[in-house]
Amino acid sequence: MTRSTKIVATIGPSSANPDVFARMLAVGLDVARLNFSHGKREDHARNTAMIRKVSAAAGREIAIMADLQGPKIRVGRFRGGKVELVSGTRFTLDINSEEGNHERVGLDYPDLVGDVVAGNVLLLNDGMIVLDVIAVVGTEIQTSVRVGGELSNNKGINRQGGGLSAPALTEKDVEDLRTAIGIGADLIAVSFPKSAADMLTARALTHDFAGNGVKPKLIAKIERAEAIPALKDIIEASDGIMVARGDLAVEVGNAAVPALQKRMIRMARASNRLVITATQMMESMIQNPVPTRAEVSDVANAVLDGTDAVMLSAESATGRYPVQTVEAMASICAEAERSCDNELDKVFLDRKFHRIDEAIALGALFTAYHLNATAIVALTESGATALWMSRHSSPIPIYAMTARRDSARFMALFRNVVPIVTASWDDRESALEQVELTLVKHGFAKSGDVVVLTVGQPMATAGGTNSLKIIKVK
Repeated sequence: MTRSTKIVATIGPSSANPDVFARMLAVGLDVARLNFSHGKREDHARNTAMIRKVSAAAGREIAIMADLQGPKIRVGRFRGGKVELVSGTRFTLDINSEEGNHERVGLDYPDLVGDVVAGNVLLLNDGMIVLDVIAVVGTEIQTSVRVGGELSNNKGINRQGGGLSAPALTEKDVEDLRTAIGIGADLIAVSFPKSAADMLTARALTHDFAGNGVKPKLIAKIERAEAIPALKDIIEASDGIMVARGDLAVEVGNAAVPALQKRMIRMARASNRLVITATQMMESMIQNPVPTRAEVSDVANAVLDGTDAVMLSAESATGRYPVQTVEAMASICAEAERSCDNELDKVFLDRKFHRIDEAIALGALFTAYHLNATAIVALTESGATALWMSRHSSPIPIYAMTARRDSARFMALFRNVVPIVTASWDDRESALEQVELTLVKHGFAKSGDVVVLTVGQPMATAGGTNSLKIIKVK
């Protein structure tokens, strides 16, 4: 394996073709994102079927992430599709306006009039347009245009500093969550959570809708100013987080985001949670076949920070070069990883373990590192052992073998972990034999290589890893 960091790519008109998707898989795609801000249920079901069919043909288990829209507050529509706002002029947001013009436009969120007061600053179209609130009168928010520009239909609105009362899960999100579970999504990204309670609500709905079936894992998208003070609790209530830098930057300011990104990655890894870094990572490749130097540095820095995955949005959904973008991102990740600090000894200083399987997982890392092993193999039911291993930088690839496809798909997001679906084994000796055959078959190891293995007894028990074994491949 030449790359540890995983790549999430959004599937859209540019990448929903089976041939294009197969090429994206071949050059490095690990997780497919379905953006529920766009498309209908039938579109997402069709794309899911395509993803499963193509990935199965390639012998890969690809995780599918359903990304809920959340309470995206937007302006209404304009008579001509767009207007040009001029700095210094007045502009009104009116919940009763049906067709906008250069003086006023409607809103899709009536409660905004109760969330803002004179003196607030509203940011439209990802902060490109800045409005100062002068007064709130009845159904109108009267503003002065501080920074003008082109404003088109349905562009988003944020309040500088956050504080909007919109719930994290709208009625649309609840129905989309039901749809995502119905089509077999492996991960659900929850947009705009403000607290752990939002994630617990999503968790309860997920359990209700899934019934006795597989429950998708939950990713909290950190994009509200209010989420920052509650970050620790949100992380603990989730299976992972997404550093959603677009809306977050609008609310807290662009300058604050780089330090927050590093802090969030650090906190997620310390809590044994996953982390995805997203938004505008390769934005120029929507139109161009190569990234800018700044984009290369941005992706590389996320890798050096320790992110599990980097994500593409419009670059792969509607861009002109979806395959080239994935390929370029994979190359950047692999190159950045050569400079990662893989010194493991300091991880174990003053470390106390509270679970046997956690101790075995980190013991395997330490042993493999000092034996200069070729590979680490985790025979795992839930993926927990591989997750603990993946929280620490290691130069040795981790191969997680499981009989559960849902666990394999979740592990597709783990940094430095290659999930492999295997047969279900009843006894350890036959399992060890098959491990060697699988490693050699895939070219992951050869005769004479040292491999460190973690396994549980009895087998096929979640959380039951209790043994570490060192083997020399025959």
